[in-house]
Amino acid sequence: MTDTSLTIENILSPDLTHCRVSGSSKKRILEFIAEQVARRFPELSESQTFNNLVARERLGSTGIGQGIAIPHCRLENCNRVVGTLVTLEEGVSFDAIDNQPVDILFALIVPKEATSEHLELLSQLAEKFNERSFCDHLRQCTDSESLYRRMIGEA
Repeated sequence: MTDTSLTIENILSPDLTHCRVSGSSKKRILEFIAEQVARRFPELSESQTFNNLVARERLGSTGIGQGIAIPHCRLENCNRVVGTLVTLEEGVSFDAIDNQPVDILFALIVPKEATSEHLELLSQLAEKFNERSFCDHLRQCTDSESLYRRMIGEA
């Protein structure tokens, strides 16, 4: 199942983009992400999503440095790749590779079987987030709509 059109624009929706969320901890943010995904896709279990995100974090933090994290997991009953973008009011400790607090998260929930698509998206995200000016622009957004538009390249 190779879908070459799997891009950030195709997996992120405005209702899964959240600007300046207040989150007190890594665990709380992952709970928030699982909650939002389950609200948008009721067939995906909130507790299963949360547990899988946490299990993935136990293998090693998805904090890639400079305030960015890309939490991700595979999920049963998931038949499409789901993306969620969250910026935080204040950074939270995420055990990132540079030990800096994280304030931008892009979570990926992927079908159990997805492999190359999953890796391709992680690569696209890492490339985008590697641009400091792009991240600065995301941090300057004050509402979810402008954050969404900036992430997909419309602003």
